[in-house]
Amino acid sequence: MSTQPKNNEEVDLGSLFVIIGNGFSKLFSFVGSIFAGLYHVLILSILFLRNHATLLLIAVALGAGGGAILELTKEQQYASDMLLKPNFNSVRQLYNNINFYNDLVEQKDTLSLASTFGISKEEAASLKKFEIEAVVNQNDIVSSYDDLILSVDTLTAKAFTFEEFKSTFTYYDYKIHKVHVRATKNNIFTKLDDVIIESIISNSYFNTLKKLNDENINRTDSLLRKSLTQVDSLRKVYMQVMLEESKKQSTGTTIDLGGQLKTTKEIELFETNKRLSNDLKEITEDRAEKSEVLNVISNFQPIGYELKGIGNNYIMLLSLVAAGTVLLILVLRELNAYLNTYKK
Repeated sequence: MSTQPKNNEEVDLGSLFVIIGNGFSKLFSFVGSIFAGLYHVLILSILFLRNHATLLLIAVALGAGGGAILELTKEQQYASDMLLKPNFNSVRQLYNNINFYNDLVEQKDTLSLASTFGISKEEAASLKKFEIEAVVNQNDIVSSYDDLILSVDTLTAKAFTFEEFKSTFTYYDYKIHKVHVRATKNNIFTKLDDVIIESIISNSYFNTLKKLNDENINRTDSLLRKSLTQVDSLRKVYMQVMLEESKKQSTGTTIDLGGQLKTTKEIELFETNKRLSNDLKEITEDRAEKSEVLNVISNFQPIGYELKGIGNNYIMLLSLVAAGTVLLILVLRELNAYLNTYKK
């Protein structure tokens, strides 16, 4: 009577192993087909390049020749960078101003550039590009998130995760920004930074925010120092009381006036003193960081550096463009021939 169930179990296990084996077989076949397809595409690409190598080499040679002519006739460009740390939400105005200067360069409006920066028309004509970008630092995101968490209630903090905050963080929110200027004269850059900075710090709105911030910092600083003085005075009083209690105990007096309580209060006063000192330190750092509407970390270098590299080399750029153009035309031609064959 027990033979039949055993046979059924063996049949079920056998079927299960067959199903698992078929599954692995299909998986391996699928993976193998992917590698075979990739290998086939690689071989076709190599054959395609080999069949059209002559045309591609001619295109590269023509591009290099044209690039060499442009490279010999172009003016040497120089660049310089300035690092700024905007305060009081002035970063957007800074970006707008830099983009405005670059628009004047693209429009070749040398008269407006000369008037804006107080330079000659020849010097204005030497300006080739204005750019600004954020100096990306992941610590800025973390510190900004910490500031947000400390400024909201616990429920809001839990509902707003770090990943959500990070997704809303833009380049305007980074603390330091780099202004990049290109010109054909290497000694013009120091004539630009004062105007760029003044265009921000002369803004009445930002100055009003700075004034209010200074008043708030001064008020907080005064209150913290006053509280710190009071805590120090209380600590001295408790120290004197504890000293007197100690003298009474040493003379044999058994009266307990709450020494343990005084010791606890002394510890609380010490912690309060420490907290106030830390708050005072943060206020001092905040005053230093926001003493100006726009903090200048580094000015433009007096002499600009030469622009080099593939991105500034016409020989490389035109060679790549020519080869890419010919390659695209050949691919489209082959695709068109394949489509014509496919229709038939």
